[in-house]
Amino acid sequence: MSYAYSNGPALQAFNYARKWFTLLSLGTSPLLFFINAPFGRFSPKSDSLFVVDGRKAWIVMEIVSPIAFIYSLKSAFLNQSNPGLPSISSPRGILAGLYLIHYANRAIISPLRTPSRSKQHIIVSLSAIFFNILNGSLMGSYLSSPFTLIWLQSPEFTQRVQFKVGLALWAAGFVGNIVHDEILLELRRKARTTGKSREQNNGERKEEYYGIPYGLLYRYISYPNYFCEWIEWIGFALCAGPLPFQPSSLSLSTIITMFSPFQLFSTIKNIVNEPAANFAPSLSPPWIFVLSEIVLMLPRAYKGHLWYKSKFGDSYPRERKAVVPFVL
Repeated sequence: MSYAYSNGPALQAFNYARKWFTLLSLGTSPLLFFINAPFGRFSPKSDSLFVVDGRKAWIVMEIVSPIAFIYSLKSAFLNQSNPGLPSISSPRGILAGLYLIHYANRAIISPLRTPSRSKQHIIVSLSAIFFNILNGSLMGSYLSSPFTLIWLQSPEFTQRVQFKVGLALWAAGFVGNIVHDEILLELRRKARTTGKSREQNNGERKEEYYGIPYGLLYRYISYPNYFCEWIEWIGFALCAGPLPFQPSSLSLSTIITMFSPFQLFSTIKNIVNEPAANFAPSLSPPWIFVLSEIVLMLPRAYKGHLWYKSKFGDSYPRERKAVVPFVL
């Protein structure tokens, strides 16, 4: 796949954002194995000017993604013919609908239904706003690009096996995300009714209540909501465009050579220095989103899994993995 259907500053900005969004995600991931992002169960213990209300901050930082998405989709920066907003029944309209449905739940419905949410450091909010502006803009620009219009214009597009499989994965991941979040919400609701939820005590802020969740994929992993979200966006990416690589091109010897200790520095240097237009030309924004979610959420799942085991000790099910059933 190539984005050589448009020229000028818009395409340059698109490729620059595509490259650095990917590299920043990959570069940040290792750090998250060593530091705890200050929100949720790792929320700051004391209040300060930089610690903000968790529910309000979550809504603000997540709502920017659909706003950026709609603006970029409507503006069609990469397309001189500017197709604008798609009809609901068109392939582009279906994909736009999937994106907006996800964020309607994530940015509005879910936080408003949450009985309580831990406070978070403002650095988390600012980082998420940056991430969501980039991702929403890239996704909206991609769906209005000439390449995507060509890819989606076939009348039989929605009958392709790839589209059907992708749509099924998106639906399974979306529903799975909601039902596993509901298990966590129910824990909070029960804690509130039994007086275990957080409360003020002599001016000191107590931590949120955390219990051991059970049911469905919680039998196998500590973070099924993360796993389901990955499945959801893999399905979306399958619907939105071709695979970012040919499986035959990823031989084991090639991977070992690229990432061997002797070649790693040279590989990174070459990637950073190459022009943005030449960076992974087949890696489209939907697949960049999948990659970024996995590399950024995996460390959080690992750290959270260790936290659960430390907090609950022998009470925590030993057979549970962190985020991938039976594997990780």
